[in-house]
Amino acid sequence: MSACDCTPEVAGLKPYEEAVDLLLSHAKPMQDRETLRLHDALGRVLAAPVKSAINVPGWDNSAMDGYAVRVADIAAEGTKLKISQRIPAGIAPQPLAPGTAARIFTGAPVPEGADAVVMQELTCQQDDEVIINTIPQPGAHIRRAGEDIRAGAKIIQPGERLLPQHLGLAASVGVGDLQVWRRPRVAILASGDELQMPGEPLEPGMIYNSNIFTIAGMLRSLGCKVIDLGQVEDTLEATKQALRDAAAQSDLVIASGGVSVGEEDHVKPAVEALGELNMWKVAIRPGKPVAFGHIGDTPFIGTPGNPVSLFVTFLLFARPFIRKLAGLKEVLPASRQATAGFEWNKPDKRREFHRARLEKQADGSDIVHVHPSRSSAVLSSTTWANGLVILPENQTIQPGDKVQFLPFCELLS
Repeated sequence: MSACDCTPEVAGLKPYEEAVDLLLSHAKPMQDRETLRLHDALGRVLAAPVKSAINVPGWDNSAMDGYAVRVADIAAEGTKLKISQRIPAGIAPQPLAPGTAARIFTGAPVPEGADAVVMQELTCQQDDEVIINTIPQPGAHIRRAGEDIRAGAKIIQPGERLLPQHLGLAASVGVGDLQVWRRPRVAILASGDELQMPGEPLEPGMIYNSNIFTIAGMLRSLGCKVIDLGQVEDTLEATKQALRDAAAQSDLVIASGGVSVGEEDHVKPAVEALGELNMWKVAIRPGKPVAFGHIGDTPFIGTPGNPVSLFVTFLLFARPFIRKLAGLKEVLPASRQATAGFEWNKPDKRREFHRARLEKQADGSDIVHVHPSRSSAVLSSTTWANGLVILPENQTIQPGDKVQFLPFCELLS
């Protein structure tokens, strides 16, 4: 590298995939379970399979309003049958008398002897008789017992984050309680004497502490219990004490700032003094000085202090680590292919995850635009963007090229 070349060399930097694999190899899923009522289980991660003790439906039932009939009784269109009973949902019907039809409603049990339901639009009722204007096929408009779920089936598997439809499915088979993993406890702290809390008058030389709110928000979106330890004084001893306190009460410690090589960067040496540093510096942009290690037995992730670097490294590294910790089956984000609407003529030697915006075109195709700034201090770019575009190492991109895009709706969940 020449004296005027400011682009860092990648020698000694861990490749992105290797860095993720290293973190995930150290992520030990939660072992503590708790039992919650359905109303309290939304967003939690299932720890034990949900089994159905019943068939769903529990009996053959009508898929619509109409008439339950024997197909053999309908010799031709226009056949007239006596209405022998009325079957709303919630009652047990009598067997269907030969040569008759039963008025039936959606969800009601099909009477013994009936083998089809004729929708009411294809009939005409006259007093206590009905004219059947079509010849039905056997089984028409009948939902069979167990068609949806068989008794004994596992209907929700462990590792699922419980969505409203999961709760509804559990309720549909009579399950009122679910076993879930305990929420990960994540302790967070920020390093920097220049930080000041929002809501206070800004003193000369100070900046507002945005990082602690960004981290806490992303952790809560992942279902974590956040232990906010606030701001740490910029000394080695204060940093060591804060990290000890954080590790003692959490499943994971995340610190923003203090992981670079400056004289006031105390987090890295503090972690090394209290435990071990398993990884430092990854071949990505932004976020090269992301760190991973252990404080005693408690895992530690250190993010850069620049707000965009913090944001990106959390999504790329902390998110999959936490998802595995939480017991989720799928931990890595899924990218989607899109078309570049930009030119990229100065690629980095490191893989770049740049703030980008995916937009739908009139023809239905997706096109990606990038934020004009590559600065890791421009936090407003993260609200302008709706995802990250992956820019491979040493590769130029022209408008129309295919690129991989990571949407925030995927990354922030």
